[in-house]
Amino acid sequence: MTSSRLVPLVALGMAAAAVPASLAPPGRHSVAVGRGGSVGTVGFGNASGPGGRSGAGGRSGARPPWASGRSAGSAGGQAAAARTRRPNIVFVLADDLDGADMGRFPNLSRLAREGLTFQNFIVSDSWCCPSRATILRSQYVHSHDVRSNNPPDGGYERFRVKGEERETLGTWMQRAGYRTSLVGKYLNGYPGTERQGLVPPGWDDWHVPMPRHMYQQEDFRLVENGRANAYRRGHLDDVLTDKGASFIRTSPRDKPFFLYLAPIAPHLPAAFAPRHASAFPDAKVPRPPSFDRPGSGPQPRWLRQRGPLDEAAIRRDDRIYRDRLRSMLSVDDMVGTLDRTLRETGHQDDTYLFFTSDNGFHLGQHRLWPGKTTPYEEDIRVPALVRGPGIRPGTSTSALAGTVDLAPTFTELAGSAMPSCAEGRSLAPILKGGHPADWRKALLVEFYAGRPLDHPEGPDCDTLPTHVKSCPLPPSYAALRTDRETYVEYATGERQLFDLAGDPYELRNEVAEAPPEHVRRLSSWLARFRACRAVTCTYVDGG
Repeated sequence: MTSSRLVPLVALGMAAAAVPASLAPPGRHSVAVGRGGSVGTVGFGNASGPGGRSGAGGRSGARPPWASGRSAGSAGGQAAAARTRRPNIVFVLADDLDGADMGRFPNLSRLAREGLTFQNFIVSDSWCCPSRATILRSQYVHSHDVRSNNPPDGGYERFRVKGEERETLGTWMQRAGYRTSLVGKYLNGYPGTERQGLVPPGWDDWHVPMPRHMYQQEDFRLVENGRANAYRRGHLDDVLTDKGASFIRTSPRDKPFFLYLAPIAPHLPAAFAPRHASAFPDAKVPRPPSFDRPGSGPQPRWLRQRGPLDEAAIRRDDRIYRDRLRSMLSVDDMVGTLDRTLRETGHQDDTYLFFTSDNGFHLGQHRLWPGKTTPYEEDIRVPALVRGPGIRPGTSTSALAGTVDLAPTFTELAGSAMPSCAEGRSLAPILKGGHPADWRKALLVEFYAGRPLDHPEGPDCDTLPTHVKSCPLPPSYAALRTDRETYVEYATGERQLFDLAGDPYELRNEVAEAPPEHVRRLSSWLARFRACRAVTCTYVDGG
């Protein structure tokens, strides 16, 4: 087993010079950027590296990175000031972004060169709303109980009715003395049945799109600080970028700020800004060994019924892939604008900039139609980058981390106590370059498919033509993701076990071949994980 220590990206074959600085100016792309190919080779989320040991690490209240006196930015007065005040935090959350092509985007590649890359960053549920509820509350899905995107068992209404808005990342950061803003997608179905101007507790600044035309990113409406405003012109992600940059520019110097910025891209239909319409004209969906392959070993029924992809399906996947790349250019522009704004306002040395996604996405792997919700790596492992005070530029860690860790990390960086409901760990020791000896050995992934089999509704179905009758979703499952294995138990009683080190594309289900005592240990571990609550989850994740 390898260590999860920090290593330079160049040591992983990710040359810092692969994306020249001249190709990555902060700001917006022209349509020529990235045409037809990659502008860099930095890898994100495609290397299955082992993590470290586990336990209650990350709850010890270790000094946050910004208190260490080290800064990744320039020396002098600004760096000295960064050591004497609590840091600002900017958190960018993409929608349905896998880690396969991050090197195509120059501003995100710059962020990787200037900061830390998490190679094993795992979501709690590869579905939008349950995953976002985890981010807001640092709870696994069985605890926050927002199990889907729609009522009655999920969506914004479920989150609100359960009273979970009263204690979230927003309220915790606000109580820590931060000026807070949420710009972009909140929870599916917002604003629900409440009045249109509803702003949840904890947010000083609020610009959140309503469902109508949100994914089309044109002719949309935003709930803005108590009012619903119509936008007849403009690309939604560009508007969100401007709102986020304005929040940074108008924040007072004597109060730290927390910005949660959630663009819509690359969620289907992967609407892109007109200026990017001609980008990536020749791009085709990657064909890894798992593409259009059913796998070996005992396969669950929902996979067995998938036939080979025909030529029309592959052409569709190529088109979706190009559109997703084009839509991501606006997100890359967003990161560039944020970077430029932080530099222009003198905040580059006292601000953490985090970037990740709510879940991943599959396109043709395992013969699957475009979508998410599965326990495969394409769906549960997402890119995660962070730059900020005390972080060594151009480094990478294989430590097992995930979306459940974001809120504890932000509150510790803010100098605040860990929320009592939190089930994740603070990543602050890892940001600082350390590796706690008792770091976790596993994370929990859950999916609840509470829908009748004859009427499937969900992310594999909501963008398909109406004439498509076959749209299988996995049944409910729970999965244990360790540093080298994924073990899955479906509600049907079917199971999967993948050796990520020897079979990174998850083509061989080894559950029938593995030693029975090993499978029993994984099953017992998973059962304890599914029953954990609050701090006990950080004991269970050690095995």
